[in-house]
Amino acid sequence: MKLFHTYENLPENVRGAGVAIGNFDGLHVGHRGVIKKLKQLCESKNVPLGVLMFDPTPFNFFSPDSPSKRIMSLKRRVKILEQGGLDVAFALPFDAQMAQRTDHDFAKTVLHDGLGVSAVSVGYDFCYGKKRMGNVSTLQTYGQELGFEVLVTDKITPRNRETGAHGEELKISSTQIRALIASGDMESARLMMKDYWTIEANVVHGQKRGRTIGFPTANMYLSDYQHPKHGIYAVWTRIEGEQEWRQGVANFGRTPTTGDRDPLLEVFLFDFDGDLYGKELEVAFVEFLRPEAKFDGLDPLIAQMHKDTNKAKQILASADKPFV
Repeated sequence: MKLFHTYENLPENVRGAGVAIGNFDGLHVGHRGVIKKLKQLCESKNVPLGVLMFDPTPFNFFSPDSPSKRIMSLKRRVKILEQGGLDVAFALPFDAQMAQRTDHDFAKTVLHDGLGVSAVSVGYDFCYGKKRMGNVSTLQTYGQELGFEVLVTDKITPRNRETGAHGEELKISSTQIRALIASGDMESARLMMKDYWTIEANVVHGQKRGRTIGFPTANMYLSDYQHPKHGIYAVWTRIEGEQEWRQGVANFGRTPTTGDRDPLLEVFLFDFDGDLYGKELEVAFVEFLRPEAKFDGLDPLIAQMHKDTNKAKQILASADKPFV
């Protein structure tokens, strides 16, 4: 799959594609429905199937000082989309010029003149253009004017919504996924995304206390990702340059027993001995084990870490590995 960060001067073999428009953060079942509807049309027209995203997002542009709470990196989104059979992705920068475009200007300059789209696919609540002035209705009008089809995916009804791990009804949205991650409900998040919530981060030097007590950890900051609930998780981890996923247990939090500090993800890989500093790790969160706690010294902490490790091993022994 080809990735472009511009809509200008594109090669002819990607112009004329059908594109699904959205941020696709989390690539939940609603996002996949928008893409699936377009895929059938692209196959019948024999044109490339693509997506149009913004990177950075409008939220990042208008609220630069607010945590972005990203669910999924652009790299991971592209990887999943490629496995889903897409041909091209456009990740356009959302800047001051883009923010000032009217709905008609966006449809004509970006979609028609730039991408030369044959069709676009959006959700029922899609808004676009300066101050969100455009909606599905205006897009359909401009599509007729400029010569591209507009497909709209209806709202997911209660009958076919996903059900959470505890039987509750879930609203299909990126906002809901962020709330599930923040609460530690990784199983419900997985149901909505069709795979584990997975982050990518580089291993940094820590205080190296873990190796002195028999639990050396790979330490990572989550930067602009949505932060999960502080606590212990069973995780799958893949090391940069490897294909196989490794089992592990992770802590996200401030380590109150050994001294509070900024939230950090610490991953202990089972049956691994090596230097990971500077390498990128993918960490897939399988199940929340327990909240972060403060212990009266290292001995009870170590005893609990052994329990956490054993529990994580039991869970991962029967858990599927990540799909991507």
